[in-house]
Amino acid sequence: MRRIAASIIFFTRLPLWRVCNLDKKYYERVVPLWPLVGWLTGGVMVGVYCVASLVLSVGISVALALLSRLLLTGALHEDGFADFCDGFGGGTSRQRTLEIMKDSHIGTYGVLGLVLYFLVSWQALTAILSLGITPWCLLVCDAFAKYLASTIIYFLPYARKEEEAKAKIVYAQTSVGEKVLSAVLGLLPMAAVLGIALGKGAVVINPYTLLLLFPLLLPVLLCALLFGMMKRRINGYTGDCCGATFIAAELVCYVALLGVI
Repeated sequence: MRRIAASIIFFTRLPLWRVCNLDKKYYERVVPLWPLVGWLTGGVMVGVYCVASLVLSVGISVALALLSRLLLTGALHEDGFADFCDGFGGGTSRQRTLEIMKDSHIGTYGVLGLVLYFLVSWQALTAILSLGITPWCLLVCDAFAKYLASTIIYFLPYARKEEEAKAKIVYAQTSVGEKVLSAVLGLLPMAAVLGIALGKGAVVINPYTLLLLFPLLLPVLLCALLFGMMKRRINGYTGDCCGATFIAAELVCYVALLGVI
């Protein structure tokens, strides 16, 4: 329970820190539970969309759903994505890339990255939900993308020294059991929604059903490419890289899902 509380405190703005005084060791092991936080943030998005769509258009409801997660997380991941765009867009060496990402000021690449992210995600989600697809896809993509982003610590070392980290925390390596738990937390919402769709006959098993793997495989491929780029440029990852991987993976989930539909 303490690790769950640490995960919620670390990845959201919910004031659990007022009632939970946790040791640093719990925050160092929050990554395997990141997909579980996706259940929370994605669930809030689903709730906001469902309520808003009762009286507002799909487009406005999607915008409010996206805004709700921004408020819930304090734009934590979007900030990391912007820093990543600035660093990898403007940096030409390992040291310069790390310096740019640590700078709290946003640059041209960061602004362009955020604008494109919100434009594409809003357009894709508006189109998906206008076609009658369940809004639970918001939770599915959130949890799955967070799981993919969490695997970054399996493949890359931390690129800075601990005292240079923005949060002053370096994520601990995970056990086999934690890896399995993280995968279950990331994939369970997808399995549940697909199972319900199969039960209702909304999905028919035939050769074309294999297309449903597209929104699953494309983000995996993207993460592999990002991890390789991080390895070459900075020989590791940072917290900004984690946030950027999540944002990019989620966006590709939306676009791939729209393509399949």
